[in-house]
Amino acid sequence: MKLIRITIYSLLLLVLCTSASRPPAKSGNLYISDYENVLGTSFELKIDAASFAQAQTAEAAAMKEIDRLNKILSGYDASSEFNQWLHGEKKAAKVSPELFEVLSMFDQWRIQSGGALDASAEVIVRAWKEAAKLNRQPTSTELAAAIAVVKQPHWKLDAANQTATHLDNAPLMLNSFVKSYLINKACNAAMAAGGVKAVVMNIGGDIVVRGSHTEQIQVSDPKADAENDAPIARLNISNKAIATSGNYRRGEFVNGKWHSHIVDPRTGLPADKVISATVIADNATDAGALATAFNVLTPDESKVLATTVPGAEYMLITSEGVRVESRGWKALEIPLTKTTVSTLAADNTWDPNYELVINLELRQFEGFRVHSPYVAVWVIDKDKKPVRSIALWYRKPRYLDEMRAWYETYYSRFLEDDRAISSTTSATRPAGKYTLKWDGKDDKGEFVKRGTYTIMIEVAREHGTHQLMTRALDFSKKVQPVTLPENTEVTSASLNYTKKN
Repeated sequence: MKLIRITIYSLLLLVLCTSASRPPAKSGNLYISDYENVLGTSFELKIDAASFAQAQTAEAAAMKEIDRLNKILSGYDASSEFNQWLHGEKKAAKVSPELFEVLSMFDQWRIQSGGALDASAEVIVRAWKEAAKLNRQPTSTELAAAIAVVKQPHWKLDAANQTATHLDNAPLMLNSFVKSYLINKACNAAMAAGGVKAVVMNIGGDIVVRGSHTEQIQVSDPKADAENDAPIARLNISNKAIATSGNYRRGEFVNGKWHSHIVDPRTGLPADKVISATVIADNATDAGALATAFNVLTPDESKVLATTVPGAEYMLITSEGVRVESRGWKALEIPLTKTTVSTLAADNTWDPNYELVINLELRQFEGFRVHSPYVAVWVIDKDKKPVRSIALWYRKPRYLDEMRAWYETYYSRFLEDDRAISSTTSATRPAGKYTLKWDGKDDKGEFVKRGTYTIMIEVAREHGTHQLMTRALDFSKKVQPVTLPENTEVTSASLNYTKKN
């Protein structure tokens, strides 16, 4: 749970690693900390504080608040207050202010969204999961039964006595916007610490920016979702929250067809008309609720719902690839730099229609928030000369020499780079799972010649182990998919040379 100071030369391509402590930095510096497996996903915290000690205090306050609220609201922790209430007696029970507030919000959003948001949508989600195990869709009878359960009242709230009565046995899950609710409360806790000027908190792609800081936010392209793919949009955000919800990272394959994990509680069907919805709002809970609802509603319905939240702006990507924006979206957007697409220079040059997909899963340690390791991925040619730097994930440059192979190859170039501070909003990913791509270009942006190249994957954990994974591939002929052996730091890694989607 340590933070480090960002210096002008230590800004990164991808931000995934947690660092140990270092001497206090000068006043006004930005401190960063990253974790894996916070609320089941990745977590990044940036704090602009007057001193290292004050940044540590603010971080501790934020993490304590996340833990406290998770023990109240988690649907996955059997000992949480929510689960104890869910499986307790069907009578009025005194509940915490936070649980009462969240249940009240679900009542509000169920009405406000016309039924697009409903905690009992879990009934339908489970119906689809059970049918998927049998490689089929739920029958019309099964869906009708699930919808009938959803339409029933599931709790009754008494504001005067702060009690909640659970009315039935329907499975409930407080997922639609609770992550955003937690971020909002945790940001408040961090900002309340002395000496803190600004906080940026990112849990699995839902982001809150508070205080005297403007954050550059990249919006993931739902149809090009590798870590090093170009974003579909780039924004400047200050004192706002941004959330993205989409169907491109979680769902079920049934008979070879992908079905979103987001379902329409009104029809029982997976949401498939909108594949990504990004929402900016003053309040994190509003952003999270709208982003989820916009995946279920039509663009026209979303436009109407957005008017109920003053200041909300959004961008939708439909299944046909149409981009739908609110009126004020462009005012927050930074124009993307257009790149020219190279053509084949000769028959022996890399085919631009193909790419190498690199899947990497970092090892998780159940029950622990672990420091993410430093990771470098790059390509060398048959003469062992560097060809392309694909990714560098780190926190503290003073320890980059622990990635010995990368350090020897790329460190001098690394010092010359000027990398921008940014965060990425996207649909929530499982912790530790990442995808990268090599498009066949070298570090100058030119396609390489066909031939043998070696993919280098180096992983080094602070106070942990060092792993170097290499695989030579001959791109002058058909390249078969490759699975690399797992090790202490990497659960799985694979290479797949494939035609671009």
